[in-house]
Amino acid sequence: MTARYHLRFQLRPGDDLTDRAAALAKVCQEVGVDEVVLLLGAEQLHTGHLAGPEEDRWYEAAAEAHRVLTDAGLDVSLNPWVTVGHADRGRVDALGFAPMESPTGRRAAAQASFACPRWRDWLYAHYGRFAELGFRVLWLEDDFRYHNHAPLDWGGGFEPLMLERLTRLTGAPATREEVVAAVTAPGPPHPWRALLQQVWRTAQLEVAERLAQVVQERSGGRSQLGLMSSLPAAHSVEGRDWDALFTALSAQRGVTHRPHFAPYSDTPARSLASAVWSLEMQRALRPRYADCEPEIENWPHTTWSKSDTQTWSEMVTAQLSGADALLLNVHPTHAERAEDFPHIDGLLRRSRPALDWVAGRRPAPAVTLGVGLPWRQDTAARLPTGAAGRLAELAADPEPAAGFLLGYGVPVTAGPAPVQALFGRLAHVFDDEELRAMLRGGLLLDGVAAAVLTERGFGDLLGVRATAVVGRAEHVEPGPYAVEAAEGALLSVDVQPALARLDPLPGARLVTRIETPDGRHWGAGRCHYVNELGGRVAVLAATAPAELARSDEGRRLVHAAVRFLEGDDPRLPLVSGAPHLIPRASHSPAGHRLAVANGSADAAHPRIDLPAPPRSVHATVLAPLAEPTPAGVAEADGLLELETALPHRGWAVLDW
Repeated sequence: MTARYHLRFQLRPGDDLTDRAAALAKVCQEVGVDEVVLLLGAEQLHTGHLAGPEEDRWYEAAAEAHRVLTDAGLDVSLNPWVTVGHADRGRVDALGFAPMESPTGRRAAAQASFACPRWRDWLYAHYGRFAELGFRVLWLEDDFRYHNHAPLDWGGGFEPLMLERLTRLTGAPATREEVVAAVTAPGPPHPWRALLQQVWRTAQLEVAERLAQVVQERSGGRSQLGLMSSLPAAHSVEGRDWDALFTALSAQRGVTHRPHFAPYSDTPARSLASAVWSLEMQRALRPRYADCEPEIENWPHTTWSKSDTQTWSEMVTAQLSGADALLLNVHPTHAERAEDFPHIDGLLRRSRPALDWVAGRRPAPAVTLGVGLPWRQDTAARLPTGAAGRLAELAADPEPAAGFLLGYGVPVTAGPAPVQALFGRLAHVFDDEELRAMLRGGLLLDGVAAAVLTERGFGDLLGVRATAVVGRAEHVEPGPYAVEAAEGALLSVDVQPALARLDPLPGARLVTRIETPDGRHWGAGRCHYVNELGGRVAVLAATAPAELARSDEGRRLVHAAVRFLEGDDPRLPLVSGAPHLIPRASHSPAGHRLAVANGSADAAHPRIDLPAPPRSVHATVLAPLAEPTPAGVAEADGLLELETALPHRGWAVLDW
């Protein structure tokens, strides 16, 4: 089995289109591209929602390109550039669509409401026409959402057509201002919030279900839909029901998902932690029958936006997550001729050995291992609102906890696990029985979550009572917090936005203390406790653990907490040996796998703490843009150490 390249490329209409399509096919054959995903009126060539003679031009171009590419033995899919529309960017609607309207009443000039009948008719006709050409997948762009529609503040969904639907549910006509005030009112969620999300969800599902039927009918069953999505926390604000949406889009045939997971441009290698978690979180939201094609993205669309090394590392990250194909967005959208980019050809050739190695050893079915990070897709419907009263406040997910743990060499999972971590405002989201179930196992809490659970009456099960959350600028006795003292070592908490005041209960083990600049005791820093349910709880005073200054001592404390939370049955591999070693752990009927990425610019020799070291471990180093290399593993101080240096953004894969 080899990795699949699905290449996004735009072929504009023109007299030389056949020649350009043939040249693209030749490049694809030479570099091992399996499928071309034709962009349709995208970015610089976007004139608005296609209709009339302009749509005819693109249809004829797509038909000819499809013929040339399929004759060359390539699969072909289609990527129409807009559904409701990404952003105005100076474009103006010419088809009479009801526009999106923002929470403050700003109206889009070129972006349509999901509730607009005229837009729906256009969408069904547009996709239906192109489906007749027999594309494998017709993609729904990630503008198929309510949030992020520039220049609208937050996004749309507050237009009259939507408010009329809301009125039918509430029985009480309300202005846009009254609706916004209700759904963002400080305190517990107003009932209208869930009802507005129901309105949005229903409107989107209506479109998805009908569109899937149209594509199936007009393509004669040859085509299916693909969904490009954004971050799940933002979709939660919209009230998205992932299973219902995939069901609607599949039309009982199939569906493909393109999860967003990586930054658009160059970033430090430690950002791979976010990529690992994003893919894992969306894996849990996607039904098993859906194919997964993570997008290898860059923005702006030029070869200068992202290095080959970063692009390679993100491709390998996606392949390790179990991707069915890689959706390559590596050419400028105005590239014109594929043969003009030999550098990209080289990137794809040099990336293939590592990708094929991973694809050929893909364990199926595999279960991700790690500290569990619970999340509900209806988080935004349950989350209390702060004083600011903004929709963006309702977006919350476990990403901060994931970054904190992964950066310290602790694997994570979006599935159920014996040890879980609950950080921040997410503690508001779960009901009492869900929280009690977490407290029967191992549970890691930050200061905010501890304060919420204390307020909800769970203090006796935490081993501490979080009596207050003290902000950085607050003046309290005995003075400002500054450091965390741990067995002769000091860690800085000086730039934490706030700390929880923890009052340990009898039986709690005080692991660290918070001190003022002059050494006076401020409060407990970290506590471990075995509660009456048999569960184990570790509590941090830090309210933003991911923002703590990282150190070897910080990693030691986190690893010790995980081992405490595992109790008498430790199982998780914990990684040390250098800063920013990012793990991904899984097991399958074939055995166990631990993949470790080097998120530092310095080469590293990862060290792995395995509670039950196997008799034989097979290790392979995947260095950027190079052939996979077998590596030795030695035992040192009870740990397994990779003998081969792991380079910047490289991945070490250990199987046993």
